[in-house]
Amino acid sequence: MKKELLQAALLGLLAFGSAQAEDKPWQAIGRAATPAEVQAWDIDVRGDFKGLPKGRGSVMQGEQIWEGKCASCHGSFGELNEVFPPLVGGTTPDDIRSGTVAANAKGGVAQKTTMMKLARISTMWDYINRAMPWTAPKSLKPDEVYAVVAYIMNLSGVVPSDFTLSDENIAQVQQKLPNRNGLVKFDGLWLTNGKPDVKNVACMHDCPIEQVSSALPDFARNAHGNLSEQNRVIGAVRGADTTRPPQPFKTVAPAESKADSKKPAAAASAPDVKALLNKNSCTACHGLKNKVVGPGFNEVAAKYRGRADGEAYLMGKIKAGGTGVWGAVAMPPQSQLKEAELKAIAAWLMAGAQ
Repeated sequence: MKKELLQAALLGLLAFGSAQAEDKPWQAIGRAATPAEVQAWDIDVRGDFKGLPKGRGSVMQGEQIWEGKCASCHGSFGELNEVFPPLVGGTTPDDIRSGTVAANAKGGVAQKTTMMKLARISTMWDYINRAMPWTAPKSLKPDEVYAVVAYIMNLSGVVPSDFTLSDENIAQVQQKLPNRNGLVKFDGLWLTNGKPDVKNVACMHDCPIEQVSSALPDFARNAHGNLSEQNRVIGAVRGADTTRPPQPFKTVAPAESKADSKKPAAAASAPDVKALLNKNSCTACHGLKNKVVGPGFNEVAAKYRGRADGEAYLMGKIKAGGTGVWGAVAMPPQSQLKEAELKAIAAWLMAGAQ
């Protein structure tokens, strides 16, 4: 009897699961993250320093790392306002004593720096650890992150030049941040005993199942410039070309069958240069006719027009990267490009970059 009841129960569960799969097919999508995947993602450092790894780094070590990996974008002293807003400046010894940056309320500073706004040193440590350097995020070891943070703290007058920052003393450095008392807390969002800013009067029962989507109105689509030209050189996500109307989603072509694979391959067509530029994030730093971080493509074309070895020279520069030709900001190497792709881009530039 027990066996029959168990079989009936299993059949019922299978039938229920089949019905659920038909009604809600998205439940079968994806899989549970592996422990290794969770560990790689779970790297955040909280304000109470939970999650902070052990390590140490001196101001002197931080200066060496900074000059090699940070100064090209932030300046040797964190003051550069050419690529990103300045990191250091606008704070005083009085701010360090009080924990509140006076200039934030009084004004008088052309642009607020990171140190004027930073209330938690853990925020800086966490961000540098996960996102810097710009061209190689997550490449710094914990000791290197400690050293870079120590160097920034020294530039701001928070720690002396012979200081070594570590997981053991970072809480003491927190107590010297110029804007440590400037963080605004909202009851109910930060404090567990606070009163939440919600009334919860909306109906939350029998909600219809709808496809969640989002869209920008046409007038706001390009409000912050062309997103496709503002991508990092790392990662596969590419922003939409917001100078053009929204494009419908494209369906993925079916996989080639074995029968089709036996057909003779068509002659390879020349690479689409503009597609290559977008795919490899060249447009994140170069506009067609305007400077973004680096020169516009038209400027490059004009500089090398008529040079006999121009195409070979540009192929080498694109592949190897470098600095000094157009300023101090380094161009990362594009070694992932194939020879044919390099040749197509260089030829396009020599032809006027149209």
